[in-house]
Amino acid sequence: MHPRIPRQSAREQGGPPPIPSDGDVRLSPELTAVVSGARRRALRDGDRQIDTAHLLHSLLDADAEAYAVLGAEPQLPRLLGYLVQRSIGYGLRWQGTVEDSGAVPVVTAAEGFSPLAAGAMDHACARAERRADGPARGIDLLAAILADPGSRAVEVLTRAGIDARAVFARIEERRPGSVWDGPPRSTR
Repeated sequence: MHPRIPRQSAREQGGPPPIPSDGDVRLSPELTAVVSGARRRALRDGDRQIDTAHLLHSLLDADAEAYAVLGAEPQLPRLLGYLVQRSIGYGLRWQGTVEDSGAVPVVTAAEGFSPLAAGAMDHACARAERRADGPARGIDLLAAILADPGSRAVEVLTRAGIDARAVFARIEERRPGSVWDGPPRSTR
C-alpha cells in the first residue's frame, strides 16, 4: 500500500493559477453572479464555452458599477439589443467556434471558458491583487475584456458604436494611481 500524498495545487507546482469560477474567494459576490449568469447564457445559447460577449452581457445585467461605466454611452440600448440578439442571429456565426483573437498566447480553455475569457478572468484577479483592497470586481473584469481588441465583447461594442478604448480609459480614470497594464496575459 502506498502512502497518500496530498496533491499540490497548480501554484505550488509552479504552474498557472486556476481559472476563477463560482465560489472562488478571489471573486466578489457580484462577480460570482456575473460568472454564473455568463454560464447560463452560454448554455442557453448552445455554446460550449463562456466567451467575453457572455461575460459582457452578464456584467451589464448583474454589476451596477460596470453598467454605470457603460451607461455613459448613448449607444447602450443598441449594445443591449445586439447582446440579446446573440442567440437568435447576431452570434450564430460564433457557435461551434472558439474565441481566440490571436493577440495573446493560445491558452487551454478551462472550466468552460474560451481562451480569451479565461485570460480575462485571470487578468481581473491580477488587477484585484495589485489593487490589494479585496476580491476582483466586475469593473476589473470589464477592463480585462476590453483590453483585447479582437475579443467578441469588443466586436459587439464596436458594432454598437461604442469605443472600447474610451470605455477602458474611463475605467482607469476612476481608479486612482492606475495605469494601463496591457492586454490580459494568460499563463495557460
